[in-house]
Order: sequence, then C-alpha cells, then structure tokens
Amino acid sequence: MLFKKQGFPEEGDLALCTVTSVQFHSVFVDLDEYGKNGMIHISEVSPGRIRNIRDFVKEGKKIVCKVLRINQEKSYIDLSLRRVNESEKRRKIDEVKREQNAEKITEIAAGKLGLKTEELYREISEKVVKNYSSLYEFFEDVSKDENAMARLEIDKKYSKVLEDTIKQRIKPSEVEIKGRLKLATFEPNGVEIIKDCLKRAEESAKGMVNINYLGSGMYRFMVKAPDYKEAEKIMKNASDAAISFFAKHNGTAEFSRESE
Repeated sequence: MLFKKQGFPEEGDLALCTVTSVQFHSVFVDLDEYGKNGMIHISEVSPGRIRNIRDFVKEGKKIVCKVLRINQEKSYIDLSLRRVNESEKRRKIDEVKREQNAEKITEIAAGKLGLKTEELYREISEKVVKNYSSLYEFFEDVSKDENAMARLEIDKKYSKVLEDTIKQRIKPSEVEIKGRLKLATFEPNGVEIIKDCLKRAEESAKGMVNINYLGSGMYRFMVKAPDYKEAEKIMKNASDAAISFFAKHNGTAEFSRESE
C-alpha cells in the first residue's frame, strides 16, 4: 500500500496484516498500513486448542487482526486474530478496498501527467497524511467539495488532472431517510389546503424532499443527502413547514419517522 499511517495504531484498532513467519507458538506479521511489525501468540490465533498453527495461517497470507497491546519504545505490537468477528473483518476489508481504489486513481492520474504512480503520490502524500486518515478519505472529500484540493495547496500542475480523475471514479455517497405526514381537515377547500401545505414543505426543503401519497390522508416524505445530519435538517424543515401551515388552516397534522 502506498499510504502509510503515521505513528502506531491504537489498542482495539483493526489492522490489515501480512504473515511473515509462522513459529510453533507465535505468528509474526507486517502491519501493512503502518510499515511496522507485530506478533500473534498462539492463544490469540483461534479459540480452543490448536494442534497445528499452520492450519490457520501461513506465510504471505493477508489477515485482519485486532491490536491488543503496544510498546512504542520497543516498537512492539501484540495482536489477536481470534478476537476479530466477521462484521469487523468485512468492515476492514471494505476499508482496504477503498484505499486500493484511491491508489488506482493515483495511478491513472499519474499516467495522464506522464509520471510514475510513486512520483505523484510523493507530491501529495505529506499534506494528505497531516490532514486525513487515508488517501481515500481525502479523495472522497475532493469528490464532494471543490475547495478540498485548494485547502491542501496541492500543486496546480497536478491538482486539475487529479481532481478530474477522482470525480470520474468516486461518486459522492448519499443517505436516505423517510417519514410520514398524516393530514386531516374538514374545511370545504381542504384539497387546496393540502396542496398548498405540501408545496410549503417542498419549498422549505428547497426541492430536496420527495413526497408521495400513501392513502387515507397519509404522505411519505423521503430525503436524500450527503450525510444524516444534512438529511435530518432537510426533513425537519419540510415537516415543520407543513405542520405549521396546516395548523393555521384549522387542520391536524402528525409527523413520524419511518424506521430505517
């Protein structure tokens, strides 16, 4: 991996490791993201009795481990393989895949610039390492924020090509939340009031809420946004506007969130 994290991992962190040596009572590994070495005692390889440690690991195998203890003075890292559950393993592997995607983007951009991948990486890595936990995190920020590259003062000789390549390969992620608005009115012009009410909701959400009729006076509000904080803000603006407008026209309105 091109991107190397600074310092040491924290106790409890997950780390992608490459097995370098398998001994009778221990396994030695390289922590790929840190460029450091670690050790797994046989008791931390798998639960239960182990007859042959090589039934579980072998040299060259990639494994996800959990950091147990660290001695920075001796550069000693104690790891566990058995304490990593399947969910944690998948999460770490997904993280690694994203980082590999970032390295592929760097390779493509470097080719366009007539550089080697390592040369382009050296041009940006120092600034990225100081501000982000991974290369992919920086690239994801660039895909959503047109000022991200400028904030790190990446050389303009590379920034335009790199930014264009990032935006071609990484699409901003979205989250989706839903809610239900129940409306009831006995006013003779109730249909028009409801239409105006829903229009107010859409205007307050600046067009970022999708409203569908479910029947029996029930409407579904659906919001998509880059993150949950923004989605919740949009949903609140829309629902508050609808409830406030409807109350002023002698109607009753109740809003509830749908479970994810």
